Amino acid sequence: MAMRMSSLFLRTLREDPADAEVPSHRLLVRAGYIRRVSPGIYTWLPLGLKVLRRVETIVREEMDAIGSQELLFPALLPKEPYEESGRWTDYGDNIFRLHDRKGAEYLLGPTHEEMFALVVKDLFSSYKDLPLAIYQIQTKYRDEARPRAGILRGREFVMKDSYSFDTSKAGLDKSYQLHRDAYIRIFDRLGFHYVIVNAMAGAMGGSKSEEFLATAENGEDTYVRCPSCGYAANVEAVRVPVPDAVPYAGLPPAHVEDTPDTPTIDTLVDHLNTAFPREDRSWTAADTLKNVVVMLKHPDGTREPLAIGLPGDREVDEKRLGAQVDPAVVEAFDEAEFARNPALTKGYIGPGALGSDHPSGIRYLLDPRVVSGTAWVTGADEPGRHVIGLVAGRDFEGDGVIEAAEVRAGDLCPSCGHELEIARGIEMGHIFQLGTKYAEALGLRVLDESGRLVTVIMGSYGVGVSRAVAAVVEGNHDEAGIIWPRELAPADVHLVATGKDDAVFTFGEELTRELEANGLTVLYDDRRQVSPGVKFKDSELIGVPTIVVVGRGLADGRIEIKDRRSGERREVAVADAVREILAETGHA
Repeated sequence: MAMRMSSLFLRTLREDPADAEVPSHRLLVRAGYIRRVSPGIYTWLPLGLKVLRRVETIVREEMDAIGSQELLFPALLPKEPYEESGRWTDYGDNIFRLHDRKGAEYLLGPTHEEMFALVVKDLFSSYKDLPLAIYQIQTKYRDEARPRAGILRGREFVMKDSYSFDTSKAGLDKSYQLHRDAYIRIFDRLGFHYVIVNAMAGAMGGSKSEEFLATAENGEDTYVRCPSCGYAANVEAVRVPVPDAVPYAGLPPAHVEDTPDTPTIDTLVDHLNTAFPREDRSWTAADTLKNVVVMLKHPDGTREPLAIGLPGDREVDEKRLGAQVDPAVVEAFDEAEFARNPALTKGYIGPGALGSDHPSGIRYLLDPRVVSGTAWVTGADEPGRHVIGLVAGRDFEGDGVIEAAEVRAGDLCPSCGHELEIARGIEMGHIFQLGTKYAEALGLRVLDESGRLVTVIMGSYGVGVSRAVAAVVEGNHDEAGIIWPRELAPADVHLVATGKDDAVFTFGEELTRELEANGLTVLYDDRRQVSPGVKFKDSELIGVPTIVVVGRGLADGRIEIKDRRSGERREVAVADAVREILAETGHA
């Protein structure tokens, strides 16, 4: 049944929504695909729902093709399974929690590992039942602190999550590869450019982990790529090449010097080059050791200060740090915290005050570049004073190592040593090997060939289904509007009738029926009180890949076919219209 714009529940907008920050948000609202309900929550209007369902179809077809079976869990979930796995606490403020009338606690599902593990535990008990892969396409809920970018980062979203169940690591590897191949086919069909990068599993646990990122200049995820060897990784998963330790025998002793008014790295470097010039070269920020103190808020509400020592020419990357300390949340170490920790001298903090066995008792983690034998200029824990020539391994040590410093273009590839490039993307899929974390927590075991109980090994595989709609638009639009890939468009043909002549609209109806009879879906702009200019703008904004215009040329037996992607227009004879349109849409 054709969608007729005279009756379609649709209003296009000429102005951008005030809160739109990215093209997909702006265009999906203006073209009438989605409508904001509240921050991070959107209604899918008829055209938007058609596109969403087409994405679901692609995902469903490829999951079914690898033998994964679809089921559907509720979104409203009991507290107890999440308590058993520890995530009731670990999620902290990031989930929606609620009570029923009897006081029992529930949550709106942010993800369903526990449910998948429990349903398999309930139904299967033998190795003969495995391997198994099951999936769902389900609405998820997360209490995003700062929902933004329309449906790219919302509080309610549609996700495909699937899980594999095996009794051996070899089985998990096979299941992982099957899903990885299926994801490549899914994203190839969705029609946007993407990369596969190494990633961190985060609070989900597990080992091997990869993300599928849609490349986008305004994407929230930063990744590195090596043009030499092909290495690619989310910055959170990049591992810094560790320099070799340096012998420090014979190095001069460290000495404390007055460095007044030098609370920043820049002021310190300027002072060093004036008051303590080097003979071999100038001092740089890379010669200094910056000690940054943050506060970690753990899911159970406890708070813990953490100090990070890193080269002074680097900043702490909040996302990298957050991934390392997850599920804790990183907060600022404010003036009140400094007042509670008198051993810390703001602007002049040094290793002498840090570490679990030092005056502050604050855990002190070092950047991998701070290796034994490297000498540094760093705070002397006194106002206006720094220590020069403080040697790692000889004069100070940390409590451990942390990968929290920013990654920059030109850093060396950890695989081949070539310089890395930096790019941005949108996370569209994440696959990782969970291992036995949830199976052990929830008692998911089966009998093996010998009759012994063994813990099942799980893999986890997610696709952002609703997010994919926005990602496609990010990669497929121009100044006029959206340009849908043909497999995702809400219709095969956007038929536009222009003018006031009844014959135009009569022929438009006839052509619509003929196209439908040949298996095409049609969006028919049959509005009589709307100008041709508005109709043309709407057709480009909505973005159906084939636009057919029936107008003044009808009197001469001609109609126009326009390719939305290339902008090419051509006139065809009315008698050939159906055949030409079928060929244009790939249905010939």
